[in-house]
Amino acid sequence: MAEAAACENRAPVIRFDGISKQHGHQLLFVEASAVIHRGEKVGLVGPNGAGKSTLFRLVTREEQPDEGQVSIDRGVTVGHFSQEVGEMSGRSALAETMDGAGPVSEVAAELHALEHALADPARADELDALVERFGHVQARFDELGGYALEARAREILGGLGFTPEMMDGDVGTLSGGWKMRVALARILLMRPDAMLLDEPSNHLDLESIIWLEEFLKGYEGAILMTSHDREFMNRVVSKIVEIDGGELTTYSGDWDFYERERAIADQHQQAAFDRQQAMLKKELAFIERFKARASHAAQVQSRVKKLDKIEKVDPPKTRKTVDFEFRAPPRSGEDVAKLAGVTKRYGARPVHDGLDFLVRRGERWCVLGANGAGKSTLLKMVAGETAPDAGAVTVGASVKMGYFAQHAMEVLKPDETVWDTLQGAFPRASVGSLRTLAGCFGFSGDEIEKRCRVLSGGERARLVLATLLFDPPNFLVLDEPTNHLDVGTKDMLIRALAGFEGTMLFVSHDRRFLAALSNRVLELGPDGPVPYGGGYSEYVARTGREAPGLRPAARGR
Repeated sequence: MAEAAACENRAPVIRFDGISKQHGHQLLFVEASAVIHRGEKVGLVGPNGAGKSTLFRLVTREEQPDEGQVSIDRGVTVGHFSQEVGEMSGRSALAETMDGAGPVSEVAAELHALEHALADPARADELDALVERFGHVQARFDELGGYALEARAREILGGLGFTPEMMDGDVGTLSGGWKMRVALARILLMRPDAMLLDEPSNHLDLESIIWLEEFLKGYEGAILMTSHDREFMNRVVSKIVEIDGGELTTYSGDWDFYERERAIADQHQQAAFDRQQAMLKKELAFIERFKARASHAAQVQSRVKKLDKIEKVDPPKTRKTVDFEFRAPPRSGEDVAKLAGVTKRYGARPVHDGLDFLVRRGERWCVLGANGAGKSTLLKMVAGETAPDAGAVTVGASVKMGYFAQHAMEVLKPDETVWDTLQGAFPRASVGSLRTLAGCFGFSGDEIEKRCRVLSGGERARLVLATLLFDPPNFLVLDEPTNHLDVGTKDMLIRALAGFEGTMLFVSHDRRFLAALSNRVLELGPDGPVPYGGGYSEYVARTGREAPGLRPAARGR
């Protein structure tokens, strides 16, 4: 709160003054205003489709408001990280990162060209001019910190999980998620005066998320960002701007503060609405009772005029959430899954070597490990998706497994609708139960008629989870189930899984999810697997670190 109050005295870098914006028939903003000050770290929140991405595009001038003005302070540089990463290939990840460093990368390109020109015998007659220009450009490069640029770029890429080999390798060979990290590294290296970050933690593992938190907390510029990671928002931002119903509302605090204040405001709004409705009911009853009596005509007319002038109080905007409740799953045997002497290699690299691991009924194991430690491989072997090179993986008696992996979303049939998918998965289920299921996972009204090919990543994940959980397994194996899910859906999923009566084995980079649902931790480290009794919170308390790849000093507050 003190930090947010202090920011009010700083100069504004971005100002939204009475902006209105319409897309087709949808009104996104109606005379909305907000301001971002120097050094402020601001979280941008609102329901899907409320206009968060549009607001970013208004700042970058990719779109213009229909009315009002978006002002950026003179000389302010803006860096924008979005989920749409362009084509990257032909250069190393390091070169791609350094190329986005703003003015210094342009100076570096000229310096590189001058070095080639000086070495070119065909340009010997230009030598004096080239040497003079080289001196000027070299001085400017040094002034901009160019000689430390590569070291800074390597530090940032390392923080985001890149090995030295990946930094120097062709960026074109990387997956989409790793290219996202390169795009994020470009913005962080640029260090603009203001950063617009659209879901910066989406494709990061836990170690990289915690590193990014520390980086952003130490960043001196302004930040406006969206994130579905509640803990990440709480640790980085000190102010929330909410988009809802075309308005921008500012809250001076973190996500938890915003949520409490929003709930209080809703209570006050509901109370005011209820009081007015009671008053209106009473007045209308009087009018109805005495409207035919000449003796009360003046009073009736007076009350009619009073009601015509009264400013109506609206009820609070509904934030509809439907909780999913598991039916009781069938009981499994005591030993749910067992790995005995399991070895798994990818090429010459051993991922697991002689791994012994037992999952017993009712246990909820979260698997932690630095990038490449073999977390997903472990889950794949338990799920039967991949076979060990040596050793045995055994699933116990009466185990009914439900396995969620990111590639599971690719199984959806593009031309089927959400409703087709649910009916196809559960042909004997009643229409009512399937509609309830769809509503729990965020598909209400006409949304159930959406075809799978137009669903966002979050919508696809929700649909796959719905089909996985409706006919309940007794053993859930979940690989990053919260990727792409918004905060409300995550909270619903956590509440649902908290009441799940079966066994769980899961990987997640969401600390709230880890803390709420685990009662065992398996840490995969360089010295082999280490099991911990107690859940993620106990693991953090015992080890002093939030992830295996971190030193105790990096532990969150």
